Parts: sequence; structure tokens; C-alpha cells
Amino acid sequence: MEAFGRIVKMYMKTAYSAALDYVCNVEDARDLSQDAFIAVYRARKSFDVSKPFFRWFYTILRNICLNFIKSRRKLKVLSEDVLEFRSDDYETPEGYASYSERAGIIWEALFKLSPEHREIVVLRDLSGFSYKEIARMLDLPEGTAMSRLYYARNRLYELLEGFDF
Repeated sequence: MEAFGRIVKMYMKTAYSAALDYVCNVEDARDLSQDAFIAVYRARKSFDVSKPFFRWFYTILRNICLNFIKSRRKLKVLSEDVLEFRSDDYETPEGYASYSERAGIIWEALFKLSPEHREIVVLRDLSGFSYKEIARMLDLPEGTAMSRLYYARNRLYELLEGFDF
């Protein structure tokens, strides 16, 4: 149990951040990241110790987040809590308002992407994972991850066409 506590401590922020990128809601992200740790604990005997832990954990977290999104069947725009959380660089009201407006537009476009395209953009552009890490997490060839990101970004640019950024 002590080892599991260390794992939770080590990955909690990463799990929360990844869940937040999926669901764009602070409370839901907190709940989903906790649900992922519970699922990991329950499935701990099925973990193959010869494989990387994070890949296994991320797959569980990802599936929990995607199931949550599917169950709600409606995509949410970034909530005010998330905008506040992400906007600590903007101290002035004008800067915050501008940031909030742009972030809302971008997140709306992001949620119009297919789940596979949204996921690859979140992993690479928001979470900063390398192509190699993404390929491992999603169990894809690295070239497929790169190609998927290329098409996802193109679609995102199409959706954002006409907006001045």
C-alpha cells in the first residue's frame, strides 16, 4: 500500500492535468484522475512489470476520460474555473478578457475534432509529450502519431479560419 501511495504522489499532477485536457472541468478532472488511480489499484495484479507503468496507467486514465465524455454526449466549452487556472500570465482585466475569448474559441474548435485528433493535439501541443512518448502511450507507430497530428492540426486550422489570433 505504501508503494501505491508513492505512485499516486508521483503521477497525481500529471493525471489531473491530462484529465483536465480531456474534460475541461476542474471538478470532473479531479474525479476522473482519482477514478483512474482506483482502477489501477483494482487492476494492479494484471500489470505487466516488464512494461512501462505510465503507458499502462495512461491507457486506463484515457479510457476513463473517453467513457466519461461519451456518457455525457455533449461537449463542454472551457469553464471559467479552467480559464482562471490556465490564465495566470494575464494580470490585467483586458489581458484576461482577451485570453478568455481566444481560449474559448480554441477549445470549441478542439472539441469539434474527432476524439483521436483531439487526443493527439492534447498530448503533443498541450501536454508536451514527444512523438515517441505519444506512440508508446497510444500503441501506434511513431510515424502514425506524426501523421495523425499533421491532419489534426490542419483540421484545427480550418476550424479556426477567420479568427484573428
